[in-house]
Amino acid sequence: MGVALLIAGICLGLGIAGNFTFTPGEGQSSETTTPLSSKISSRPLLAGTFPLGDQDIQAQSTTLIQVAKKARPAVVNISTTGPRKNQDSFQSPFFDDPFFRRFFGEEFERRFEQSPSPRQEAGGSGVIVSDDGYIITNNHVVENGDNIQVLLSDKRTFTAEVIGTDPKTDLALLKIDAEDLPVLSWGNSNDLQVGEIVMAIGNPFGLSQTVTMGIVSAVGRAN
Repeated sequence: MGVALLIAGICLGLGIAGNFTFTPGEGQSSETTTPLSSKISSRPLLAGTFPLGDQDIQAQSTTLIQVAKKARPAVVNISTTGPRKNQDSFQSPFFDDPFFRRFFGEEFERRFEQSPSPRQEAGGSGVIVSDDGYIITNNHVVENGDNIQVLLSDKRTFTAEVIGTDPKTDLALLKIDAEDLPVLSWGNSNDLQVGEIVMAIGNPFGLSQTVTMGIVSAVGRAN
């Protein structure tokens, strides 16, 4: 799937508290029996962690719902068609032989050579970054495409123009003829931290406006 939209969420830790009691076996004194919970509760939790209760889970869910509602309108579905990569038109070796040229005829050769070249389709996601129609997507989604269609969250479809591409970073900038579009503001990747909760909104296998959640597994990797 191409562009994946990452939205930094909230970072949660997990605190664990137990309420277990050790029961001595046969021949052991019961005087040493101590509730394990009293030992655990007397120790401070790890730095940066806290117990996760029902209210915390509900608050996290509410936050994710709000982020999805704000971000989804600015996420678009992109589909492209173009010549198939690395696909040269087939040339029969028999056409170089005078016998086969006479056998098949000149007209058959011309029809064979004029047959349409195979085409391929590609798809991916993009993000509207300007209300006048500028969209960021992945370069691999639009490269070799000569017909690029953008489907908005409100089901409107536009033909897009490629403004610029950068294969090294796999980014591309598109432009559609539309105004007053919902947008997402730019973030700062330098602020991203490993372990942060993130949301991904995209169009895997053409399933538009799909929302998933995960964490930042690493930062600063070249590949």
